[in-house]
Amino acid sequence: MDSGLSLRKPRNDSAEEADDWADRIVAARNRRRFASLEDFARDTALPKRALILLADADAFRSIGLDRRAALWAVRRLPDDVPLPLFETAAAREQPDEQAKPLPSMPLPEHVVADYQTIRLSLKGHPMQFLRERFAGEGVIACSSVSDARDKQHVCCAGVVLVRQRPGSSKGVVFMTLEDETGIANIVVWPKVMERFRKEVMGSRLILVEGTIQSSPEKVVHLVAERLFDRSRDLLDLSDGMTSQKHALPAGAALIEPLNDDRRDHPDSPAQKIRHPRNVRILPPSRDFH
Repeated sequence: MDSGLSLRKPRNDSAEEADDWADRIVAARNRRRFASLEDFARDTALPKRALILLADADAFRSIGLDRRAALWAVRRLPDDVPLPLFETAAAREQPDEQAKPLPSMPLPEHVVADYQTIRLSLKGHPMQFLRERFAGEGVIACSSVSDARDKQHVCCAGVVLVRQRPGSSKGVVFMTLEDETGIANIVVWPKVMERFRKEVMGSRLILVEGTIQSSPEKVVHLVAERLFDRSRDLLDLSDGMTSQKHALPAGAALIEPLNDDRRDHPDSPAQKIRHPRNVRILPPSRDFH
């Protein structure tokens, strides 16, 4: 079980508490392997909130529980009461209330939840689930940009990793996009930036139409001519690409940068009701000026 990345905590909790949780997990794991969620809860004596955060980060997969099943199982545990040793048998035989097996969580949902809890995913990239859609629009993968010929007109789409406008660039903006195949370097000239400023500065997922610029040294850029904000396509990942649109918080909360998270504003009404995954899908881009 990964006890590091999974213990991401809201900003108002102390680092000492998080360290204590991690120490408890390591100490318990050194004593013996965890055979079940009940074993883990009893041996670590973590508060229920910690168990929910771990389950939400898919940390119990190593003991045979995926995110959805683990969250369901954690919710059935007593509230902040460690399971005493003499109640082990009873804990392992908690009534299932004739519960039916939970449906499998689709891979897109897993990837979304990974990004929301630990800010990355080893299971996949958001763009891979949108690839068929973009390919149908004639959009090439980021890795194909590097192989394109000079002055070729192409369309490319990806998650915005970096935006930068060096002082020596005379207003030129450089962007780095990422998809499941790699990265692509985008050049936005000042006149194009003036026209598409909103798309350049506000998109989390962007489609760029332009012309390939390839140097003799094979340094390849895509010079943007038009840009389109496709951030809302990310909403389709929240429920496994199905027709149901509210498996996770809907609207801008899924696609706005994390540095605009409402947790920065404790007086906001939204602060009164929080969930560990009520955050943006993608971490913010790195922007330099």
